Amino acid sequence: MVNLTKITKPVKISEIVREWHVIDANGKVLGRLSSAIVKILQGKHKSNYCSYLDMGDNVVVINARKVIVTGKKADTKEYTSYSGYPSGQKTVAYKRLMADNPAEIIKRAVSGMLPKNKLRDRRLTRLFIFVDDNHPYKEKLKVK
Repeated sequence: MVNLTKITKPVKISEIVREWHVIDANGKVLGRLSSAIVKILQGKHKSNYCSYLDMGDNVVVINARKVIVTGKKADTKEYTSYSGYPSGQKTVAYKRLMADNPAEIIKRAVSGMLPKNKLRDRRLTRLFIFVDDNHPYKEKLKVK
């Protein structure tokens, strides 16, 4: 005989509540910061987590310019992209990307850590990265 009171009920899409989280990247290591962001974007911090549903929260990252990397990665790390055409491969050094667009560094790190499935793009749209402390989402955040 199966006891039906102990079976976990699945989460419905209408029951998903999205909260807003602010993460300050000042002095944080890029890899550890990215994994914490991914956990919130996926919704793994919630008790009713389902891997097949997009139930994560919104994440606002501030002070993206002040994120750090360990070791010699600041000198040697490169970001590559390939268009598929001959001579279509582009590489950008970490230092140059940090000077031009530091938000792109965090976005690429988070994108690489998310599962490669249909939910990846939806989760990335809930990631908001700002170079300094100023952001337009202050009224949506809960005061803790």
